[in-house]
Amino acid sequence: MKIPQDPLEGKKVLITGVAGFIGSWMAEALCDAGALVTGIDNFSTGTENNLKGLTRRGNFRFEACDIVKGDIKSVDGGNLDYVLHLASRPSPDDYSRNQIDTLLVNSIGTSNILELARKHDSRVLFTSTSEIYGNASVIPTPETYFGYVNPTGEMSAYKESKRFGESLCVAYHRTYGIDVRIARPFNTYGPRIDPKSDYDRVIARFVKQALAGRPITVHGDGSQSRSFCYISDAVAGLVSFLVARTPEKVLNIGSDKEISILSLARLVKRVVKSSSSITFVDARKDDVQRRCPDITKAKATLEWEPAVSLSEGLRRTARWWTKQKWA
Repeated sequence: MKIPQDPLEGKKVLITGVAGFIGSWMAEALCDAGALVTGIDNFSTGTENNLKGLTRRGNFRFEACDIVKGDIKSVDGGNLDYVLHLASRPSPDDYSRNQIDTLLVNSIGTSNILELARKHDSRVLFTSTSEIYGNASVIPTPETYFGYVNPTGEMSAYKESKRFGESLCVAYHRTYGIDVRIARPFNTYGPRIDPKSDYDRVIARFVKQALAGRPITVHGDGSQSRSFCYISDAVAGLVSFLVARTPEKVLNIGSDKEISILSLARLVKRVVKSSSSITFVDARKDDVQRRCPDITKAKATLEWEPAVSLSEGLRRTARWWTKQKWA
C-alpha cells in the first residue's frame, strides 16, 4: 500500500469510527506515516479486536465516546491538522434496523465533528458513500451525477443522511472556509469486516458461507452488479485525497471493474475451493441494479488507482478469516 509520507510526519490527526473496518486500517496507515493519531469510537459496530495492533503504538491514542453527544475530550488542547470522519453504520441490514441512530450519527455527529474542525482550523475528510447515487442511470457513475434515491425507503436513513452530511460539509466550507474533502467509497472489502456479525456485507457473507461449506445466499436473481475495492487500495486513495493539494471537493474511491453478484458468488466458490451450493433468496427492497464508479478524476487528481485484483483480494480475505478461526 503506497501512501504519501512527508505531509503526515508529526501531524495531529483525529479519526472517528477508528474501531471499524476502514477506520482501523486508516489509523495504521497514518501511524506508519508518522502522524500522531487520536481515534474515537463508541463500539456500536467497531470492535476492540481491530485496535489490538494500534494500542501498542506510541503515536496512537484511543478514546471511547459518542460523537452524537459531542463529548470528545482527548483533543481539547493544541492544534488538530486533519479530521477523518468515518463513523457510521455501514451495513444495509444494520442501518435498516437502526435507522434513527444512523440518521443522528450522519447528521448531528457530523455537525459536531465539523464544529471541532472549525475550532482547530483542521482539514476534514468525510467518508460519504456510493449509496448517495441511488439507482443510478449513468454507469460508470461520475461525481457530477446527482443521484436517484428513494427518500422514504427502507434504506433511506443511510443514503439520505450521507447526502445531508455532504451538504453540511460543503456549507461549512462556504460559510467558514473549512477545507473539506468528500470521498465516496464503493464497496470496500477485506480483513476486519467482522464475519461473526449478523449484518455481513456481501463479500463477508459469501466468504463466510463458502469457508463453512454452507449454501451461498444470493438476493434476487444475482444479476445486480457491484464493483469491489480491496481495503489497502481504498486506504491509499483516501489518504492520498486527504493530503493532496487539490481544489477537488468530491472524489469517487473504488474499483471500476464491475461484476454481477451471481458471478461474485461463483468466484468466491472457486477462490475458496468450496463445495457450497448457491441458493437464491428474496431481493432486498430498494436494492439498486448496478453500481460502478467513474474514477477518472481520482486517477488524474491523486495519480491513484486500485492495484489488487478481486481474485487476489478474496484470497487474502479468506486466508485472514481462516487464521482467525471465524469461518
